[in-house]
Amino acid sequence: MVRSMTGFGRHEATVDGRDIVVEIKSVNHRYYEFNCRTTRGYNFLEEKLKSYIKEKVSRGKIDVYVSLSQKEDTESIVKINPSLAQGYINALKKLSTDYGVADDISVSTVAQYNDIFQVHRAPEDEEEVWNAVKEVLDVALDNFIKMREVEGEKMKADIMSRAETILSIVSKIEEKSPERVKDYESRLKERIEELLGSADFDEQRILTEVAIFADKVAVDEETVRLRSHFDQLKLLMNSDGEIGRKIDFIIQEMNREANTIGSKANDSTLSHMVVDIKAEIEKIREQIQNIE
Repeated sequence: MVRSMTGFGRHEATVDGRDIVVEIKSVNHRYYEFNCRTTRGYNFLEEKLKSYIKEKVSRGKIDVYVSLSQKEDTESIVKINPSLAQGYINALKKLSTDYGVADDISVSTVAQYNDIFQVHRAPEDEEEVWNAVKEVLDVALDNFIKMREVEGEKMKADIMSRAETILSIVSKIEEKSPERVKDYESRLKERIEELLGSADFDEQRILTEVAIFADKVAVDEETVRLRSHFDQLKLLMNSDGEIGRKIDFIIQEMNREANTIGSKANDSTLSHMVVDIKAEIEKIREQIQNIE
């Protein structure tokens, strides 16, 4: 299935007493590029997220955001900064002495200065945290991939429509090409008759000239290869996995064949057809830049 490299997925849930939010978004990129932001203290998740997502996503610039709270029953140890607490007490006592205000210092008074406290939480089980995050991640990742697939199907329909347009133009070129040889032969005979009048001329020489011209302007090989490239494109569009780079190569080959036909065309109608083919190829090229 064709996938776009543009996508978004989000999910939030409470798992094992933790509130967890996972967001994934991506845009097109030549390779797999991963960026991650997590709640402070959970940086160990980044490498796990990177490798886990890469198993399902091969290309694109991926941005992941993970927010999670600690479990409500996580043990916390509160320590006091003795020197800072003593400093506040001394300052309050001096304030009472210097300005004659009541000395009503209490524990609750000092506790208002929360920078005297240092909160230490017990180390968490990283595997346990990862399993909780992964549960939410899987849903967000599914939503993300589904969006990529929906966008990919739209691009596939557009690309195949343009490829069919190219094929129809190729058919017209194949019909037009033999007519050019007949026209050349007719014009050549008319020109010779104008020059020689009723005098005899070498019919065999004319046939030779026509054969040389026919070989020079023949585009059969190019149109056959264009059709072959179309078949490969269609096959890739219905296959799974990373296909963006492969399609890009096929488009380059299609463009090369179109250029060759254009260089052989000494007919304005054929030249316009080639321009139309190249315009469709360019539109396909723009689309495939966003295919995984």
